This record gives sequence, C-alpha cells and structure tokens, in this order.
Amino acid sequence: MAKIMWEGRFSKSPDKKLNDFNSSIRVDGRMYESDIEGSIAHAEMLAECGIISSEDRDVIIEGLKEILADIESGKVKIDPESEDIHMFVEALLTERKGEAGKKLHTARSRNDQVATDVRLHLRKEIDRTEKNIIDFMKVIVDKAEEYADAVMPGYTHLQRAQPVTFGHHLLAYAEMLKRDVGRFADAAKRMNYSPLGSCALAGTTHPINRAFTAAELNFDGYCANSIDGVSDRDFCLEIASACSICMTHLSRFAEEIILWCSWEFKFLELDDAYATGSSIMPQKKNPDIAELIRGKTGRVNGNLVALLTLMKGLPLAYNKDMQEDKEAIFDSLDTLNDCLEIFAPMLATSKARKDNMLRACREGFINATDCADYLVRKGVPFRTAYKICGRIVAYCIERGKTLENLSVEEYASFDPIFDEEVYEAVDMLNCVSRRKSSGAPSEKEVKGEIASLKAFIDKFSVKKENGLI
Repeated sequence: MAKIMWEGRFSKSPDKKLNDFNSSIRVDGRMYESDIEGSIAHAEMLAECGIISSEDRDVIIEGLKEILADIESGKVKIDPESEDIHMFVEALLTERKGEAGKKLHTARSRNDQVATDVRLHLRKEIDRTEKNIIDFMKVIVDKAEEYADAVMPGYTHLQRAQPVTFGHHLLAYAEMLKRDVGRFADAAKRMNYSPLGSCALAGTTHPINRAFTAAELNFDGYCANSIDGVSDRDFCLEIASACSICMTHLSRFAEEIILWCSWEFKFLELDDAYATGSSIMPQKKNPDIAELIRGKTGRVNGNLVALLTLMKGLPLAYNKDMQEDKEAIFDSLDTLNDCLEIFAPMLATSKARKDNMLRACREGFINATDCADYLVRKGVPFRTAYKICGRIVAYCIERGKTLENLSVEEYASFDPIFDEEVYEAVDMLNCVSRRKSSGAPSEKEVKGEIASLKAFIDKFSVKKENGLI
C-alpha cells in the first residue's frame, strides 16, 4: 500500500477496502501535468515570499520536472495504490529530494491544490474542445458551400413545409456550434481564477502572495473568498452544461442523418468507411456512428444531472463528495470530443442526393405558400389567399396533381386573378431564389452566411493563437 500522507493523527493504517474506495487516482491521474505545473508555481511563490529558501525551491522544482519527464517517458508509472495524483507526486518528490520535498505543501491544502489542478486541466480540455468544434464547423461550412444550390424540403412537425437548400439546412448546425464555442469560451473565462492560497478553507498565517501564483499560472486573478475558492464547482457545472447543449446539437444532427440515409428519404449517402453492415441482412448499410452519437448524448446529459445533484446539498466548504466531480466532467468532455472527431469526417465524406431532394420537394406542395404570396402580390389579402391555396391543394390531392401541372383554367376556377405568371411563382427553384430576406435560403444569403461563419472561424482561431480568449 502506498504511503499515507495524513497518517500522523491515526494509530492504525486504513483498511484496504477503505483505501480502494477512497482513492481517486484512477480518475485524477490524468491531471499529473497540471498538478506539477501548479506545484512549481507554488514553490516559486514560497521562495519569493521568503517562506522557503531559494535552494529548497530549486531542489523542489528540479524534482518536479524530473517526475514530469519520467511520467511522460513511461519511466515512472502512476501507482494505482496511491490515494490521488497529488499525494503520489508529493510522496515521490519527498522520496527523491528528502527534506526539501517535505516543504512543498507549506501554506497549501489539498483542497485548494485540487481546485487549482482541476481548473488548469479543464482549461486545456476546453482548448481541445473548442478546436474540435471549430474543425467541425469548417466541415459544415465547406459542405454547405458545395450544396448551396441543392434544393430540398424544409420540415416542420417532420412534414414537408417549404423549400430550402441543403446548404442552408447545414448552416443551421454551424450556427448552433458557433454558440457552443461561445459557451465554452465564457465558461473558461469565469473559471480562470486561482484558488491557490485558499488552503483548506481559511487561508493561511504564512505571508503568501496569491497574485504571484495566479500570474505564474496565467489566471486572470485569484478567488476573492477562501471558502468559495475551495468549494466552488460552478465551472464544472457550466462546462458540463455546455457539453450537454453541444451534444444535443450533435444528436439532432445525427437524427437527421439517420433519417436522410433511410430508403424512405435517401437524401444522403454515407461513405462506406463511416457505416456498418448487418450480421444477418446483407443489404444493410447502417448509420451506426450517428446512432451512437445520439445515444451518447444521454450519457453526457446524465453527467450534468449527476453533478447538479452532487452539489445541491453540500454545506460549505469542502466535502469529500466533491471528489466525484472529476469523473463526470472528464467523461463529458471526452465523450463530446470523441463524437466531434468522428462526426466531422463522417459528414465530410458523405454525398447528398440532390435528385431525391428535388423530387421530394415536388411531391409535397411545399410551394403552396409561394402560390399564396403570388396572390398577395396581386392585391389579394393574405388570409383570403391562404384559403384559396388550401382549396387548390385539396383539389390537387384528390386528382393526383401538383401545383406545377395544374392548367391556368383550373387555377382560374378558384380565382380569376390567376394567370400564366403563377407557374413562375410556384417553380421550385424560383421559390428558393426569391427568399432573399436576411438568413433565408437564397443562394446569395447562404453564401453571405458562409462568408460570415468563415470570418468567425478565422477570427476565433487568431484570437486563440494570441491568447486573447
């Protein structure tokens, strides 16, 4: 059993079952880099404030850097018997550097150490997530540009409603992802304050400099209240919420891909590399990736509920319950990033069936609103025009006709104002091209939105590279 750092008060070693149950290293072991980064800053501050000597600082930092290099090279394996990564690193440091290593934890508690490590680690995870979202947005925008003129039915209530384009439809998801990027950026900004120096909950009697460690670790400042510093997990809740919202967007997109790939729609064809077959039905080509993304959304949503439930009844300050925060938030981020990293190439290699999309448009009377608008332009009140066109649609359904192949005489039987211009009004391509209001599916508007999203992607990437967000 690994050395217990808190053994002084106790006359017995902990039962192995207690140690196994209490240990979190299986989950928090991944934070070794953040833990060492925070400890180096803490050692620098202790020396800067005269709490330890510069010689001890140098020994400590040298030891921490050696441990980091050894873990990354595989020379040192993280001990699964250790209580957590923080105790593992400190015990190894003390073993290697003796008395100097024992001084590292001066003016620090595991409570503020853990809170700091989690923030440092999640900061990196948010960077990874934002990059994956941006990369997926690029795929969507490129696909939208390719299919900016591919007319397809737009739906409400899963019923054919009005004509749009495949490009326009895809861009709706790009806009969702754009908001997701903003949510993660906002969460990162609110999270970026250092808990170091809060100690267990009441600060310390040592003359520390909290602003020093905050600056060393690139925080925007430090937590203003020591109790809040160790007990706050709002940032986990916010990030988990952002993960759930983003996964919900991916799930909605996945659901549409599943529908579009069905024989009933046949709007989209997935590349063979991103589909699976059946063990018994040789004809099957299943959109399993999309289905798994849809399914994993429930897992991520469950993590959010778990975290909210975890925090809802906790008195201040730190409670061991909070050890459960990391597994949930790490799993949410891992799951979201896995989904983004597979969704992007799946969509990039897919092919839209423009012929089937256009055929579906011509079978669903989705140009009925355009027929009504034609009457409105001729001076008919909209409600009157709506009723007339509703009767025309019913007439077509009874006779197996469409608005495009009714004769002028048939149109005129509903209202004598109809003339040859009605065919131009109900032509499916015209129905889309005339929708020129801002954000509508005309090719000009779609291309404008594409340009705007490309500018957002470029601007965000430049800001990220320069550390401005």
